[in-house]
Amino acid sequence: MTATTRVDPIFEPLDTSKTLFELLGGEPGLHALVERFYDLMDLEPDFRELRAAHGPSLDEARQKLFWFLCGYFGGPNHYIERFGHPRLRARHLPFSIGEIERDQWVACMGRAMQDQGVPPALLDRILHAFYGTADWMRNRAG
Repeated sequence: MTATTRVDPIFEPLDTSKTLFELLGGEPGLHALVERFYDLMDLEPDFRELRAAHGPSLDEARQKLFWFLCGYFGGPNHYIERFGHPRLRARHLPFSIGEIERDQWVACMGRAMQDQGVPPALLDRILHAFYGTADWMRNRAG
């Protein structure tokens, strides 16, 4: 590689010696990510339908997503210690989730990760996984 050759950051390899939890900054990094995610949801009109699906307060959702993501990304199992197995689909059945909510959830999380400076290769990897999970959570057409 010459001094003028540039590598696209999307194609830079991920550090596989660390967990995603560590790559995202541990608890402080995940807490900031979750806060930004829900702040965007609450403020941006692009996420109107997603916000409406959450009810009047986001406080409980903020805390539960933080606890869940800690364990999901390889850190402490705060969520499981408090509530047992996540049973994501079952726990989300009371909420109306269609394609719009799925797409807005993924877009909002993507924007939150960008705002938190998550490297593009890591952001793409996580969003790919999140999209599959969000699609599986749909419980209505449309």
